[in-house]
Amino acid sequence: MDDIIKAAVLGIVEGLTEYVPVSSTGHLLLMQHFFGFGDEGFGNTFAVLIQFGAILALLSIYFTRLWHLVIGMFTDSHARYFIIGVLIAFLPAAIIGAAAHTLIKSVLFNPWIVCFSLIVGGGVLLLIDQLDLKPRYTDATAFTLPMYLGIGICQCAAMIPGVSRSGATIVAAMLLGADRRSAAEFSFWLAMPTMAGAFAYDLYKSHGQMSPDNAILIAIGFAVSFVAAWVVVKTFLDYVSSHGFALFAWWRVIVGSLGLIALALGH
Repeated sequence: MDDIIKAAVLGIVEGLTEYVPVSSTGHLLLMQHFFGFGDEGFGNTFAVLIQFGAILALLSIYFTRLWHLVIGMFTDSHARYFIIGVLIAFLPAAIIGAAAHTLIKSVLFNPWIVCFSLIVGGGVLLLIDQLDLKPRYTDATAFTLPMYLGIGICQCAAMIPGVSRSGATIVAAMLLGADRRSAAEFSFWLAMPTMAGAFAYDLYKSHGQMSPDNAILIAIGFAVSFVAAWVVVKTFLDYVSSHGFALFAWWRVIVGSLGLIALALGH
């Protein structure tokens, strides 16, 4: 029963944090460190597998638009342009992630790094919210190709757990001329190939840890992650359009600060 509760809690954390700029990986690492859920072996595999629930939630909401893009790729120049833009933005993380996967996992997946990254990232989000930026783009499908590449390069910073993939994408897009809503929505589009690629690679590396005995835990974490992520994706764009990112920034600062205090006390 204890593991079932932990599986559900980790699923909720994954779903609620995957698409907002607070770092789902950082939160899961801190949860595993402080509350325990197999820091080695199955625990790591479980954290990978429940991401698929969040991926499916996003794909289910964007399915119709994805389908139109895929069909339009052969007949619609605008659809083809946007697909090329997403692939350009995805390429830097794909190359660096594949080349440095072992180094990233062995060196950067550290609770101290996560806490510092959460705090610094929170400060960056607060700064972005206060800057008097002059958005030039309100449509995530109409950024320039150099802008897509710039966002993709900045996304690589999210390989440091605690930075946040969506956070890095949103900050880069806004600094390059996007408004809040289009920046946040592009973080969804870029999440599709990025998360799917990272999931497939991590699953390949961790498949030996899977066991039928853990199927119920995986199913619970997957289902809860799907539901929580679905709610977030449906509400996030309207929220940031009206309220900005201050809530997420302060959450990062609070979680990071509490984590540093706990680590300093020897936990």
